[in-house]
Amino acid sequence: MSYLIRVSLPDVPGSLGQLADAFGLADADINSVDIVETSHDGTVTDDIVVTLPTGVMVDTLITAVASVDGAEVDSIRPFTGRVDRRGQIEMLAKIAEHTGKETETLDELVDVMPSAVTSSWAVVLHVSEDGLTRVAASPAAPEDDGSTPQMPPVEAARILQPDFDDWAPDSWFQLGTALTMTPLHGTDMVLVVGRVGGPDFLASEVREIGDLGCIVGAMLR
Repeated sequence: MSYLIRVSLPDVPGSLGQLADAFGLADADINSVDIVETSHDGTVTDDIVVTLPTGVMVDTLITAVASVDGAEVDSIRPFTGRVDRRGQIEMLAKIAEHTGKETETLDELVDVMPSAVTSSWAVVLHVSEDGLTRVAASPAAPEDDGSTPQMPPVEAARILQPDFDDWAPDSWFQLGTALTMTPLHGTDMVLVVGRVGGPDFLASEVREIGDLGCIVGAMLR
């Protein structure tokens, strides 16, 4: 079975190699590694997809990380696929193929966005005086409950929080889902991205999704 494990490592030469050796001793096969964020405190956060042989417990991965000085597990969850944010270029190319056709562009956006930013689902909402209405959603997105809540203006990408964003459907936050959203700049639409079971979106990821919102908004215009 494959897992996505988010790990904090000392930002020094050799630390990732030590972790790879530890995973190897646990018979874990590394499928992909992606640097999510480099912090000012001397650590780097990596998303690593690993596959364990049948019968090997996921706790083995946690033990492997603990064997590397200064390494910590942020989160771990089952995962299918690979982590490669370079795929965002491919995503934008696919979206560009539908430029001028709003429905096709939005359908392509929500279809490829989850894999491009290591998330579970995406929805696009139209913002009007009558409230929010869903215009596109990926297959794994929570079902549309038909409500049209009023949302405060969103000027930039940000994280959604259940206590603060009480306009958002409760179903979005189920199963420990982390949420972020961004306006599609220059349009009357916003993009919401959900990551079921976490981990939380880091500031660098929120900025990244905001940048994608700017680019896709320009394409839609």
